[in-house]
Amino acid sequence: MPANENFAERPGLSGPREPTFRLAPHNIEAEQALLGAILVNNDAFDRVSDFLRPEHFSEDVHRRIFDVAGQLIRAGKLASPITLKTFLGDHDLGGLTVPQYLARLAAEATTVINAENYGRTIHDLAVRRDLILIGEDIVNAAYDSPVDATPRGQIEEAERKLYAVAETGRYEGGFQRFSDALTIAVDMAAKAFQRDGQLSGIATGLTDLDRYMGGLQASDLIIVAGRPGMGKTALATNIAFNIAKAYEFSVRPDGTHETTNGGIVGFFSLEMSSEQLATRVIAEQSGVASYKIRRGDISEGEFHRIADAARLMQSIPFYIDQTGGLSIAQLTARARRLKRQRGLDVLVIDYLQLLGGSKSSKSDGRVQEVTEITTGLKALAKEMNVPVIALSQLSRQVESRDDKRPQLSDLRESGSIEQDADVVMFVFREEYYLNNKQPREGTEEFVAWQAAQERAHGRAEVIIGKQRHGPTGTVELAFEAEMTRFSNLAREDALPDHM
Repeated sequence: MPANENFAERPGLSGPREPTFRLAPHNIEAEQALLGAILVNNDAFDRVSDFLRPEHFSEDVHRRIFDVAGQLIRAGKLASPITLKTFLGDHDLGGLTVPQYLARLAAEATTVINAENYGRTIHDLAVRRDLILIGEDIVNAAYDSPVDATPRGQIEEAERKLYAVAETGRYEGGFQRFSDALTIAVDMAAKAFQRDGQLSGIATGLTDLDRYMGGLQASDLIIVAGRPGMGKTALATNIAFNIAKAYEFSVRPDGTHETTNGGIVGFFSLEMSSEQLATRVIAEQSGVASYKIRRGDISEGEFHRIADAARLMQSIPFYIDQTGGLSIAQLTARARRLKRQRGLDVLVIDYLQLLGGSKSSKSDGRVQEVTEITTGLKALAKEMNVPVIALSQLSRQVESRDDKRPQLSDLRESGSIEQDADVVMFVFREEYYLNNKQPREGTEEFVAWQAAQERAHGRAEVIIGKQRHGPTGTVELAFEAEMTRFSNLAREDALPDHM
């Protein structure tokens, strides 16, 4: 290489020339300095190996050097200019042989201390190049789209690619001191002490359920499952409204809000319209039956109660998205947008089976698609550090059993629902099944049925079939069908003494 030629010029180019187009972001000097540091001191590799990959380098020869050096170091061998040269073959390096180029890298190396900073620079530039490629793909697909392709499909594909870049574009993490984890745990306990019900998570407003779960925990995926008619949506809307109604915040020094009680709720209503959902919540809050609200069959007093409930609902942080047929990529993008613009403490999806996956998962079958959806929801809960409540249908095999209480094996379509969920809750109302099998009056069966009906009337069971950080078991709640309202069940030990 001539003395006046810069060592940092792109290997493989015979000399400098005026570019006729914009070059993708890259930093040859950073790549050379980092590779030199690794060849001089293999400890430098350990500082970048958890986030840096060969494909993050802009030059092919640099990818090859990093890959071979990594293989040698992981095998417990020394990676140096001498040990590497036999694995690299011949390359056109602007007049330098491979051994000469490796020796020059080692001579121009940065210190081990700076290795991680150089590695992050290389990684960030690689992410920028990925974004440029995605942008080019979007433009080309829009110009040359097939007749049967829809803009919505292209948007979904672009969102999926961007989400993939966002997921792989992280180099946070790694080990932390246990004392740091202890500080976070103590801080969480202090906040729980200040919060309503003294819970570590967000209170649902249903005391017995909160006692079992400690509230809704951040980053948990909570599945609420049941057969049609059991009240899954009613339970989810009750919990969501209770949380939004209890919302309180404090102002941080930078002017942003920090939730101190309750929370901001996002509700994806994939099945019902926002008006139907609002009618349910109004019925629950006003105590006026939802069918009377729909028919307009209400008295003046009931109308005032409805108006009061509506005024309360207007002031709470409860946001509804009623778009049907969303994909997991679209839902993720909208949830991120809500978190950025309004804040978000709890996310509810009604219901999981109405979500779609990407094109590739659809072509692999419904089981693969549901697996992608549940994995995406769990990743979303962790990313945004909020509890995600997803409703799920159960298979019909429940109906064929004498005891119709659901179990984990009844979850439809994929074992991934049970696997990815932190909590699985089943909603069960025996009253629903008893109503459908009334025997003929005057028989012994009718007397037994009537007794069972009295015991089951107005009661619901929430069966906690799985909980990563707590016990499993059954919580009994009161259920008022006309108002679609779940509430705490009055227990005899909590009732006042009779005079």
